[in-house]
Amino acid sequence: VPKEQREAYGLTDSLLRLSVGIEDIEDLLDDLSQALAKV
Repeated sequence: VPKEQREAYGLTDSLLRLSVGIEDIEDLLDDLSQALAKV
């Protein structure tokens, strides 16, 4: 998506998109916690 279009929608380069499936909620929270600990 071109930068101009992203900006028009209010989407910045620091946007974090999180897509999850039907995994157990505890597994999702653990995975997210581990990932965020690395940034």
